[in-house]
Amino acid sequence: MKKVIQFSKFFPVAVVLSAVIIIAGIVSTATRGINFGLDFKPGMIEEIKIANAVLEVTYKGTATVSLEAIDDGVQIVVSGIGEENRTVSIPYSEVSTVSELAAKINGVNGVSAHIKKEMSLPKAGLFVNSGSSKNLGEKPLNLFAADENATVTADDIRDTLKAFNDVDVKALGTDSERSFQIRMGVTGDEGKTIQADANKALAEKFGADKVAFVKSDFIGAQFSQTLIRDSIILVLATLVLIFIYSAIRFHWDFALAAVIAIVHDSLIMVSFISFIQMEFSTTTLAAILTIIGYSINATVVILDRVRSDIKVVEAKTFKEVLNSALSSTLSRSIITTLTTLFAVLALFFFTTGTIHDFSLALTVGLISGCYSSIFIAGAFILAVRKNQKFQTIVANPNVSQFKAEESDSE
Repeated sequence: MKKVIQFSKFFPVAVVLSAVIIIAGIVSTATRGINFGLDFKPGMIEEIKIANAVLEVTYKGTATVSLEAIDDGVQIVVSGIGEENRTVSIPYSEVSTVSELAAKINGVNGVSAHIKKEMSLPKAGLFVNSGSSKNLGEKPLNLFAADENATVTADDIRDTLKAFNDVDVKALGTDSERSFQIRMGVTGDEGKTIQADANKALAEKFGADKVAFVKSDFIGAQFSQTLIRDSIILVLATLVLIFIYSAIRFHWDFALAAVIAIVHDSLIMVSFISFIQMEFSTTTLAAILTIIGYSINATVVILDRVRSDIKVVEAKTFKEVLNSALSSTLSRSIITTLTTLFAVLALFFFTTGTIHDFSLALTVGLISGCYSSIFIAGAFILAVRKNQKFQTIVANPNVSQFKAEESDSE
């Protein structure tokens, strides 16, 4: 005979524990706020590299000539009225040093490449400033190579920009291809001014020829507000649809228990995010929605077992049926959570940036989802059905069957 664990004894403690964590999370959110990422607030995001300017390219002529550094080489596009439109591609497979690349570029009529630093071309190739015009002219356009010997850290970037408000800096990539993501909150039309001032501070600190701007974007206030509103609507719509499905599949109290469990998991995750001031971005929102789907799946399995055991388990009270069902599904709940957790922890330990935060949020959600499916959903159902009685029906003298009496909860 299987061992039945008396989970119901721990329901009060579990409810109090969850209430304390959620209330603490609400207080933390009210006092410290949520560290919204740039997705949810107006601001600027910029990616820079501390690099070496290796080539200085200019053009003299009447044509329109643009230069781009693509993944596998350098591309020069020549166009204009009265000119022969053509594209000159110089793949890295044909050149191995800066001087060899310069010789190829100088072969284009009117284009001049001046070597600023001779070196072997890095595996990652070259790149240009995102803020610079790709059209060549008398003003030089620099081609950069990542500085593999650079010792600059994210703390150095933060220290340089400490005079600016609401600045977040993250290091991206490996040491040889290190870049830094800078996020700055802005209001009104000050974005361009703040960006220019920040770029000037970086150039003064590390040198104008050492700072390369890989990309930059702005998020407007209207877009961020729309995203917040749509995210709230998305989560609420998800909860309503889950309740409708569960009510059709089971019963209203089972459906409400499932919704309470996933609301609990969402609040636990938001509380955790507020506690550690993790950046709340669209990736974090995706983690919450992922856990909602995971949690409802785990809860439905348990609810289905409870409904099945009502008809077959020898019991006098609903509490006995519930404990039996939870005991039967315990190993499944633990194994499913652990196997999923192994994959999530691999992401946590071997990735950086937003994926690292995503996996951390998922880890908390997975643990909370397993816990809430047993203790929170179970506690609510027991509270609703605690007065449900069972009676013995003798259909065969040698076989005892047990059936739940009709009650207000059915």
